[in-house]
Order: sequence, then structure tokens, then C-alpha cells
Amino acid sequence: MATMRVRRYRTIVDETHIEIGRDISPPVRYCAAMAVIENPYAGRYSEDLAELEAIGATMGGELGRRAVAALGAAPSAVTSYGKAAIVGEAGEREHAAAVMHPTLGKPLREVLGGGAAVIPSAKKVAGPGTSIDVPLHNKDDAWSFPHFDAMEVSVTGSPKADEIVVIVALADGGRPQHRVGEGLSASDVLLKD
Repeated sequence: MATMRVRRYRTIVDETHIEIGRDISPPVRYCAAMAVIENPYAGRYSEDLAELEAIGATMGGELGRRAVAALGAAPSAVTSYGKAAIVGEAGEREHAAAVMHPTLGKPLREVLGGGAAVIPSAKKVAGPGTSIDVPLHNKDDAWSFPHFDAMEVSVTGSPKADEIVVIVALADGGRPQHRVGEGLSASDVLLKD
């Protein structure tokens, strides 16, 4: 098992105070914590991606703690979460899946003190400076329409070809001035599908 190598961390917070001329009180806060890691599988095919799965377990807790700290709020104040990964050009999308899906969620939920809903995700292979929209959903209710959102993020100069940018995004509220889907339940939506 290779040692995880992190080249950079980046954390950003976005606060919305006014939306279309109307005050948002309290403001809605979004945060993304990102790590630029070395991809141990860059440039080669491997059937077994266990090294990235182990890295994902570490990243879930580390990025979750960094994001909660940047929000300056109690973990219980977090209402939405999401994750994403951008794999450098010497890697493949499956490398993003390996770092995000099997092991990242449990330690993130431990940091937050729960989270019953699936953590939405996005992935891509791209060059340095590429942005990605990290999907956000309510952490406890997958059908909470006011929390269907996204946060666009990037890390300047990353990922290099042999790197992966791993991202955890959190929010302490739904979309500012949400008015769509209020009062719908999962059964209402499923009956319309």
C-alpha cells in the first residue's frame, strides 16, 4: 500500500447575503475543502484500486473536518453535502470513483454526526485549473427540493497529469429564496415519474 501524498489543500467559503435584490438572513454559506493528491495509478491500468479506496477513507474525515472548521459552525448546522473528483489526464474516471465511493462517505458522516441520504457526486478527467460543479443535496432527506444545488470549484494549476483533486462540499442551508418543490414528498415525486 502506497503512502498518501498530498501536494496542496484549498478551502473556500461562499456566503450569499443578497439574491436578486433581497436580503438573505441568515446568509447561506457554502464551503468546499479540496486536496490535490498524487494518483498512485497514473499512467497505468490496475484491476485493483485499493490504494485509492484507502485514500478516500482518509479524505472523507480530513476534508470534512476542514470544511466544517471553515464554515465556523457546529457539524449539526450542516444541512447539505456533496463530493467530487477531478482526475489528471494520466488517470481515468474510475480513479475518481475509487477515491469517492466505497470509503469516503462513512468518515464524512462521522464528522457531521450523521447523514442518512446518499452523498451526490461528480467526476471528470481534465487538466490543470478545470472547474467542476459539486452537486449538493440535503444530508438527511434525498427528496428535499430546496437543497438540490451545486457549488462550482477549481484549484489553480491542478490537477497535474498524475494527480487527483478530491473535493467535499458542505452548506448550512438550501438555495437562497427557494420556492420550487416546497411541500413535495418522495411519494409525490415518484408518482409523477
